[in-house]
Amino acid sequence: MSAAVQTAPRIVASPGLAMSRRQKLLYVVVLGALVALGPFTVDMYLPAFPTVAADLAASDAAIQLTLTATTIGFALGQLVVGPLSDSLGRKKPLVIATVLHILASAAIVFAPTVEWVMAGRVLQGVGAAGGAVVAMAMVRDLFAGQALIRMLARMALVTGLAPVLAPVIGSQLLNFVDWRGLFVALALYGTAVVLVVGGVIKETMPLERRGGTSLKATRTRYAHLLGDPTFVGIAMVGALTFSALFAYLSASSFVLQDVFGLTPQEYGIVFGTNSIGLVIANQSSARLMRVLPPRVVATAGLVIMLTGSLLLVAGDLMGLGLIGVLIPLFFVVASIGIIGPTVQITALASHGAEAGTAASLLGALNFGIAGIVSPLVGAMGVSVMSMAIVMVGCLVIANAIFWMVVRPRMQATVIV
Repeated sequence: MSAAVQTAPRIVASPGLAMSRRQKLLYVVVLGALVALGPFTVDMYLPAFPTVAADLAASDAAIQLTLTATTIGFALGQLVVGPLSDSLGRKKPLVIATVLHILASAAIVFAPTVEWVMAGRVLQGVGAAGGAVVAMAMVRDLFAGQALIRMLARMALVTGLAPVLAPVIGSQLLNFVDWRGLFVALALYGTAVVLVVGGVIKETMPLERRGGTSLKATRTRYAHLLGDPTFVGIAMVGALTFSALFAYLSASSFVLQDVFGLTPQEYGIVFGTNSIGLVIANQSSARLMRVLPPRVVATAGLVIMLTGSLLLVAGDLMGLGLIGVLIPLFFVVASIGIIGPTVQITALASHGAEAGTAASLLGALNFGIAGIVSPLVGAMGVSVMSMAIVMVGCLVIANAIFWMVVRPRMQATVIV
């Protein structure tokens, strides 16, 4: 991390340091819940994939595309919400986006065809983008340096519970409701987000720091970000590692339930176990960055994740069965927890003035590239090997970009 991270030229203050411990905890929980709306929108639906396919007489590939539709919406939504939050403040774009999520969730409840579900999932993704962008931008508004790392880590602890709880809650709800009931639950979640934001969260973007709303102002912010090789490189690393994770998200339900015969409830337990590993790794990453440069932590995470994906290929070729899938997948998923904080701190630390736009670009690349990559698993025929091949491809490219573009520009400096 360059010294500029410690002395960002335009924003150096951390107004959040004046908060009481209780206020910080409140922001961690509420902002974490905002970000968690996205994972809940994606993950709570996963155990229902086989059921949805049967109910709508759709192919497995078509159901996978409903997940891709969500990622496309999420990417597009972040590109819109991010610049708006830098121009209009954080709260207004957040509320508007979340209301769209509520309406889209309600529409999917009445979906007669898989195409209807796809359209609704695009709009759901656009709506869920508000929480993902605004929460990260609010944290950057309030904190810098080690305080920023600590808050991102604490918020990640809350948001990390989302992928743990979402499939478990989804699989348990399927004992009482059909798959459409899951979208009723998502609509209620979105409603709760709007109410809490309106009553608890204060605007963190002062009027004097808001940029213009013109197309020129938006272009200027994007040009500043895209002209920074470190930002572009780390954003691509983040997007490619997320795409490897998304190959797991899009294929694991079919692989574990249809190939290995797990029930939706057993699948929820496996998914939750992997996500717990991610949360533990995430908190460990934040602690390691107190004593080690982010580039060292990122290097370790990328090596572990690539190794896990290669072991997944080897396990399938050797016919190791379920155990040969579960163990490598655990390390692949947990590694995201190591890499994620290094991506966020590297990308945001020197771009506080356009934190909303920076967060939106990070998220848009994550979900945009994942939306392009994940259908490749279905195109090759959903299997352990197709999932593993996509993971390996993404991670080989991510490691190459990191070593050739990002790491040389990251000084061996511990963030203070």
